[in-house]
Amino acid sequence: MKFDGIVFDFNGTLFWDSPKHVQAWKSFSKELRGSEFTDREMKEHVLGRVNDEIIRYLAGERLSAQEVQAFSLEKERVYRALCEQDPAHTVLAPGAARLLDFLKERGIPRNIATACEKTNIDYYREKFSLDRWFDFEKIVYDDGTRPGKPAPDIYLAAMRRLGLAPGRCVVVEDALSGIESARRAGAGLIAAIAPEERRTELAATPGVDVLLRDFDDLDRGLFISR
Repeated sequence: MKFDGIVFDFNGTLFWDSPKHVQAWKSFSKELRGSEFTDREMKEHVLGRVNDEIIRYLAGERLSAQEVQAFSLEKERVYRALCEQDPAHTVLAPGAARLLDFLKERGIPRNIATACEKTNIDYYREKFSLDRWFDFEKIVYDDGTRPGKPAPDIYLAAMRRLGLAPGRCVVVEDALSGIESARRAGAGLIAAIAPEERRTELAATPGVDVLLRDFDDLDRGLFISR
């Protein structure tokens, strides 16, 4: 079966930055509640989820919306500082630029559906020159108007903005919550991209159709060229 378009998660997928988010969230957790997130908490309550949900998991409902926003902005400031301190690894994932060039040259619709918020999206747009490949009016990010992953809303919105039915789209993800979000959205094919140590876990995750080491692994023959 061939597909009409593709939607990418960003963090941990197009940009392999998960260790920096883990470092920033663990530091933030220790400051807010006196202990770091455990690895299990990171997997179940952090990776792939929107900041509002993560911060309320940490602090409960006692925080106002303004306090949640302030904490969110501070956590992302720390995260971006870690990116700037590590320029060698603040690059797109292996093979990503080649795949994006291929998709653009053949007119294959593409979008991003990410749980990150606006300040990070603006940072990535400039840092990686994402305008080369994506229409930023169509990108879906955490703007506070829809539930985060694993709810399907983020992916459904990204697919609608491409004008494509979910079953005609490929999704590329790295997080369990994101894979479940794409599965609930009815994505036609879900490709999980992961380091070697996570491949067994993701291979057994419901919804995963293809495992990728990097973006050169993604079969270009999956797509219908325009």
